[in-house]
Amino acid sequence: MNSPSHLTHTREHLLDLFDSWADENRSLFAYDDGYRTIALSATQTAAAARAFATDLEAAKIGSGDKVILWGENRPGWVVGLWGCLLRGVVAVPIDARGSVNFVERVREITGAAGIVLGDEVTPAGLKPWRLHWRMADLEVAFASSTAEILKDPKIVKDKNALAEILFTSGATAEPKGVRITHRNLLANLNPVEREIRRYRAKPIVRWFAEPLFFPIRFLNLLPLSHLFGQTMAAFIPPMIDGQVIFLKGHHPPEIVRQVKRRRISVIVAVPKMLELLRDYVIARCPEAGESGASSGLPSGLLAAFWRYRRVHRLLGWKCWAFIVGAAPLDPELEEFWRRLGYAVIQGYGLTETAPIVTLNHPFHPSHGTVGRSIPGVEMKLAGDGEILVRGENITSGYYGSEQSILAADGWFHTGDVGELDPDGALRIRGRKKEMIVASDGTNIFPEDLERALNDTPGVGESAVVERDGRAHAVLVLDGSNPTLVLAAANARLEPHQQMRDATVWPFPHPLPRTHGTRKLKRREVRDWLHGIAIAPANPSSDLAGLLSRYGIAAETKLNELGLSSLERVQLLMEIEERTGHPVDENLFTQAHTLAELNTLPTLAPEPPLDFPRWTRQWWARAVRRVCLPTWVLPLARIFLHVRVRGLEHLENLEGPVLFAVNHQSYFDTAAVLIALPAKWRYRVAVAMRKEFFDAHYDPRQYGLAQRLRNSLGYYLACLMFAAFPLPQREAGTKDALRYMGELLADGWPVVIFPEGRHADGDEIAPFQAGIGMMASRLRATVVPVRLRGVYRVLHRHSRWPRPGKVEVAFGAPLHLTGANYGELAGQIEQAVKFL
Repeated sequence: MNSPSHLTHTREHLLDLFDSWADENRSLFAYDDGYRTIALSATQTAAAARAFATDLEAAKIGSGDKVILWGENRPGWVVGLWGCLLRGVVAVPIDARGSVNFVERVREITGAAGIVLGDEVTPAGLKPWRLHWRMADLEVAFASSTAEILKDPKIVKDKNALAEILFTSGATAEPKGVRITHRNLLANLNPVEREIRRYRAKPIVRWFAEPLFFPIRFLNLLPLSHLFGQTMAAFIPPMIDGQVIFLKGHHPPEIVRQVKRRRISVIVAVPKMLELLRDYVIARCPEAGESGASSGLPSGLLAAFWRYRRVHRLLGWKCWAFIVGAAPLDPELEEFWRRLGYAVIQGYGLTETAPIVTLNHPFHPSHGTVGRSIPGVEMKLAGDGEILVRGENITSGYYGSEQSILAADGWFHTGDVGELDPDGALRIRGRKKEMIVASDGTNIFPEDLERALNDTPGVGESAVVERDGRAHAVLVLDGSNPTLVLAAANARLEPHQQMRDATVWPFPHPLPRTHGTRKLKRREVRDWLHGIAIAPANPSSDLAGLLSRYGIAAETKLNELGLSSLERVQLLMEIEERTGHPVDENLFTQAHTLAELNTLPTLAPEPPLDFPRWTRQWWARAVRRVCLPTWVLPLARIFLHVRVRGLEHLENLEGPVLFAVNHQSYFDTAAVLIALPAKWRYRVAVAMRKEFFDAHYDPRQYGLAQRLRNSLGYYLACLMFAAFPLPQREAGTKDALRYMGELLADGWPVVIFPEGRHADGDEIAPFQAGIGMMASRLRATVVPVRLRGVYRVLHRHSRWPRPGKVEVAFGAPLHLTGANYGELAGQIEQAVKFL
C-alpha cells in the first residue's frame, strides 16, 4: 500500500490541502442529530463548498469580506468554512451557544456581509440580514451541482491573506477577534503532515498498521468555533484519509453507543468529557475503577486489554485513543484511561498560536505533560515560569488593532505558567493572572487546590480564588461539612497551599463554565464572592417555564398527562433543549411526577428497545424478494381487489421518504405493497405497533403458547415487511425515531400510520403530532396515501377477511419544516383527506 500522493510536499496555502482530497470518493463527514445521519463523501463536501463559494460570488461577497458561521458541529459548518476559503472570504466562527447580543456585537465589529446558521441556534432577536444561509441547506448543495458550480473560483493563493477571525465567546469584556492567516494555520499543519508522511512511508506501517487501523474515524466533540476543534475536523482528518463524526449531544451513554456502533478510532474531547465518560464506564464496568497493580495482576497493554475487556467491548475494539485539548487534563484522569489500555494525547496552545504550541507524540507520549513544541514553533519559559512562544503560527494581532501582540523581546507571552520536565516536555501549572501569591512570596495555582478538593468525597466541584490575599474555596457539596472537606483536602497539600476558609455555592446550578471548552470561569466566581456581581441565573435547572406551557404543575403525575409516545418524545426534546442535557426516555418513564425529572440520574434505566436490523441483511432481503411476489401478495390479492391512483407522484421521487397512510385494517400494509411499484415495494420498512407484540417483548406476563404465537407473528412481520416496533404508550419511541432515521439514511422508505389506531370506516381520525415531528426532524419527504375500503375486507372486529374492492391513492409529495409539529401533522392529514 503506497502513501497517498498528497503527502509528498509542503502546503503553501489551505486550498492546496483542499485540492488534495476534493476528488477522492471516500466517506469524510457524518452527523448524527439524534434522529438520522447526514453523511458526506469527500467529493460531495468539495462540491458543496464550491456551490457555496458560487453563491457568495453571486452575492458579490469576495476577498476580504466577512461571513459569520454560527451553528452546531455538523458537515455544513465545514462546508461553509471551505466555501469561504475558496472565495477568499474571511470566516468568523461563533460558538453555537453564543448569545444573540454577542453575534450582533461581532457583526458590528467586523461588518460581516452574511451569516451561516445551524439548526440548533436561536436567531430570534437578530437584526435582519441581507444574506443568510442554513448549514443544513449547504449539506445538500452538491446534489444540484453543475459543471459551472464545480469550477474553482479564481482567487490569489496568498498565504498571508486573512483566513479567519476568532472572537472570545461569552466574555464579559469587549470581544477581541484574533486574526488568523493561512500562514498561521499551515505553520501547524505542515509539521503534522510531515510526521504523518514519515510514519506512513515505513514498510511496517504500510503493510500492517494501515490495513489494521485505517480508516481512522474521529468522534469530534470539540466545538468547531475553536481552532483546535477545527484542526481536528476540517484539516487533519482529510489529510490522513480519516472520517469525522459529529453528534448533536454529549450524553455519555449516547457517546459510548456511537463509538461502538460507528467503530470510532479516536475521541477528540475536552477533559471534562473524559471525566464524564470515566464515571459512566466505572458504573457499567466496576472493575475499571480498580487498579491492576493493586490486584497483583500483570501490567502492560495486552494485560490491560484482557483485564478491562468489558470496557473495550463497551467502547468497541476499534477505539484506541483520546485527543484532549482546550483545558488542562488531570494527571489522575489521564492515568485512568492509560491504565485501561487507551492512548491519551494532550496538546497545548491558544487561539493566538493557531492553535498548537506543543503536542504529545501518539506513539511516544510523555505522560503527565502536554508534550514538546512542534517543529517550527519555538517555546521557552520566562523567569517567572510564563510560557513564551515564537513562530509563524503566531497571529499578527487582534482585528481592528494595529498593535502587535509580540512583546518587545519578540516573543508572545501566553499568560500561562508552566514547567519543563528533564526531557523538555511541558507541564501546565495554571494561568498567570489567576495565580495566587502567598504572603511568603510562594506561588499558589488554583488548579492544584481544586484537584485536591474534587478528589474529596462529597465534593461535586470546586473553584479556588483569591480572597484577602489567601486561597479561598467555593464548594458545590452534596451535604458534606465544608470544614471537614477543607481539612481532608489540606492534608494532601503542601504547607504554603493550605486553605483556611470555604464558601458553599448556594445556587441550584453548577459553577459557571465556558460553553465549548468547559473551563471554569473563576473571575465570575470571584466577583460573586466579593459582592461585585450576582451569580447569573441558570434557566437550565428550572423547568417551571416549560411545564407552564403545558398547563401542568411539577407535582403532576406522568400517567395523568395522557401523552402518547410521540407526544412524550416531543416533551423530552423540549426539556433537552431547555436544560441543555439529554434525558433518557426510559428514566423519564419511570419517574412518577414531573418534579422527579431533577432526580432522573438516581433512577435505574431499563434496557434499550431492540430493533430488527437483521431485516436489511442480504439473506432477509432475498427471502422477501422471493416470498412477496410468489405467495404473500398473491394470497392478499385474493381478498384485496386494488385500484391505484397517483403513481405519477412517485416517478421522480427521491429519498428519504415517509409514506403517511390512514389506518383501517391489518390488511393495510399488504394493500400499500400491492399498490407500490417494484422499485419501492421490496425496499420499504413498515412501522408496527409495539404493544401488539407485548408477549414477545415482555414474556413474563404470558403463557408459553401465547409467547410462541406472538413471537412467531413478530418475526414473520419483520421478515416479510421489514417491520419494526413503534411504541404508542411505552418508552422506546425516541429509539424508534432514531432507528427510522437509520432506515431513511440507508435508503429505506418508511410506511407509517399517523392515526395510531384503526378506523371503523373510511373516515380519518386526527393525525398525531409525531408524524409532523418525524417529517421535520428526519427531513423526509412525506407522501400522503389514502386507503378506501380496506376496513370492509378485514374490519378490526372481524375474525376472517372477505374479498372486496380497495382503492390506494398516492398524493403529491410534501416537504415540511418547522417546530410546530401539530400544525405539520394537520397539513399531512388534510393532504390525505383531500385524496
